[in-house]
This record gives sequence, structure tokens and C-alpha cells, in this order.
Amino acid sequence: MSFVAAVRVGFRRSFPPLAAVISVALVAAGRAAEPAWPVATALQPFVDRGEISGAVALVATKDHILYLSAVGRSNLASGRKMQTDDLFWIASMTKPVTAVAIALLVDDGVLTFDDPLDRYLPEFHQPWFVSERTSERQVLERCDRSITLRDLLTHTSGLGEYRVADPHWTTETMVKVLAREPLGFRPGARWSYSTAGIDVLGRVVEIASGQPLSTFLQRRLFDPLGMRNTTFWPTSKQFERLAHCYRPDPLNGRLEETAIHYMYGGEVVDRARPPLGGAGLFSTAEDVTRFYQMMLNRGVWQSRSILKPATVQEMTRVQTGALAARPGMPWGLGFCVVADPTQVRANNTVTAGTFGHGGAFGTQSWADPARGLIYVLMLQRDKLTPNPDDSLMRRAYQEAVQNGLSAHGWP
Repeated sequence: MSFVAAVRVGFRRSFPPLAAVISVALVAAGRAAEPAWPVATALQPFVDRGEISGAVALVATKDHILYLSAVGRSNLASGRKMQTDDLFWIASMTKPVTAVAIALLVDDGVLTFDDPLDRYLPEFHQPWFVSERTSERQVLERCDRSITLRDLLTHTSGLGEYRVADPHWTTETMVKVLAREPLGFRPGARWSYSTAGIDVLGRVVEIASGQPLSTFLQRRLFDPLGMRNTTFWPTSKQFERLAHCYRPDPLNGRLEETAIHYMYGGEVVDRARPPLGGAGLFSTAEDVTRFYQMMLNRGVWQSRSILKPATVQEMTRVQTGALAARPGMPWGLGFCVVADPTQVRANNTVTAGTFGHGGAFGTQSWADPARGLIYVLMLQRDKLTPNPDDSLMRRAYQEAVQNGLSAHGWP
């Protein structure tokens, strides 16, 4: 049986909890196993050299997991082995989830992508922007139009980041603090990445739905998709499976544990922290995959409609036109879109139209509609070079996945 044919009839999966490599290899009667996947082998040297503590790697189609493996340790101090169901802070991979929350309300007819922000948050009425800034003065002008939800989703709103933040500020307080600052430019004039801008969208979800963002996501997305390990606040039991975060010591380069800066000094399990839509979620590789399988299936999950197909198409097409964003990677609505795979080395094995998002500590999630594939890489390492989307680990992962696909006869 060919690998492609095996995908069509479905895979049987068995995931031993402590296995170093868990791959889907079919064995036909009287035949040797299909060629092995080289992904774990490609990631292990980074563990051996002390560049990462460990990683979980996954490859899937819109219907099946093709490959899942874990290497290294989730906790260097205790020596706990990394397991495939470990939780990771997914950082900015939260942003597409918050964008889908907005999209759900669009499908409900509650709001539109082009609604003015001040319809829901009046503190953003008639914002100012910085038209001139020198070491001696700053000139402000009134914006000629309102910020729209589309501006926030595409990082073209002009919003920056918080100057100060408290771990126990509510989403309402955080938004009001942010609204006091002038915009960096007129809405729609430029592209500038803003985590705080997606936090603002989380607050819009709360206003429009009448529910906390966490409750809305749980009821409308996590429960329907069976994302049982995706949360803003890991339970004490989940915390035992949490992959710890590390960065290289600036003096000797050895990994040292580091706090998640986006917690603003708060604790991971502290439920008094607000549910922040820009980078607040923790999740597992399989939960993230379910989210992208729904998107690849044009909004459908196991025969259940989550989003309208037209809404999925709108979210995953290029929205930022000629505005300069990341090399070869413009923006859709909440999702980054790979327009030119040649501009970033780690993107060389995906096709144009691939959409997804990375996270600050190296987590990666991408869906390639043309090939029908989903790529998920989970690790927790700050200060990755040249950046998390093009880290050496992601390059090695993508190349190894491609080698595995080729060995299995994937077109």
C-alpha cells in the first residue's frame, strides 16, 4: 500500500507517552516498514548541544496526524522527559485564535471586520497619531478615520505596545491604558506588529458577546474542537506537564530558566491574570493541530460547521497589499500568509498561500492548503536567531519533514 493510499484509508495511531519517536509507519503483510521519518533525528542535536531543552514535532493532514514525536526534556532541573502531550506557552500563536473569535461573531451577524473600533470601545474615538517625532518634540495630529477591526487584525492600526502593565489589570483597564497613547501612524498607512492590538480585539469579543474572552473561546471553539488542553490558566495537573521556558545565559551560553515576560510578573497558574488575546494561551501540539485542521477543512470540524467557508477564505488571503511586513510574509486577518517562500529559509518547503503563526519562544504552526499539510513545532527557547519563524530548529524541522514526506512518496 502506498503512503498516499494509506492516508486515504486512515491511520491507526498509538502514542506511547514516553516514546522518543512516534511515527505513523504502516507495515503491509510480508513487507518491511515504510521509511522512517528523520524529524526527531534532526532535532536531537539541538538538545545535545544545549540549545533547546526539548521539542515536540507534529505533521498532519486536514484529517489525520501523520507524525508525532518528542525529544529532550520538559524540565532540565528535574530531568523530566518531554512528552507529546506536554503544554507549551504558545505566545503569539494565540493571535489567530482571537481572530477566529472575532470571525465567529462576524458569522453570527454581531459585528463586521470593518466595524470602527470605537463602536465597542469609545475610548478610541478620534485618536491622535504621531506625525513628527524628534529628540526635542513630538507633533500629534488627529486621525482622518477611525481604527477598524480589520486594521487590528492586520497590524495596520498604528497601536503600539503597553509602556507598563500589571499582572492583575483587567482587560478593560489594559485597553483604557493603551487608548491614552497616541498612535504611531494613521490607521492603514503602515504595517507594525502589535500584540496589544490583538489584546484589544479580545476585549471587543467580550463587549460584543457579553462574555469573558476565555468563556467565549471555551464554548465556541475549544469545546467543539476537543481542545481540552488549551487554556489561559493551566491547572495544577496541567502545570506538571508544562514545558519550562529557557534562554541562553549571556555569559556562558548555557540554558537558564526564564519567566514568561507576557505574564507581567504574574504566575502561570494565577487565574487573576486577565485572558489576553495577543499571547496568553497555553496548548499542546495536538490541540493546535485540531484548530488548523478546522481551518484547512474550510471551517468544518468532524462534520460540524465552526466558520463559514467564505470567512475562512477571507481570513487566510493577503490583506495588507503592498505594505511592507515580514520578508515574503504579508498578513491576512490574524494569520500571517506566506506569499513568497523563498524570502525566508524555513519557508522553502511550503507553498505560497501557507498561513499560520509563530510564537516568541519558538512555537510554530502553519497550514499549507496546496499540499494539504499542517506543520506544528513546539519548543520553549527565548532569544532565537535570526528570529523564531526562521530559527535553526524550525529550518531543521521543515527540511526533515520534507525528507520524510519524500521518502513516503508524498506528492
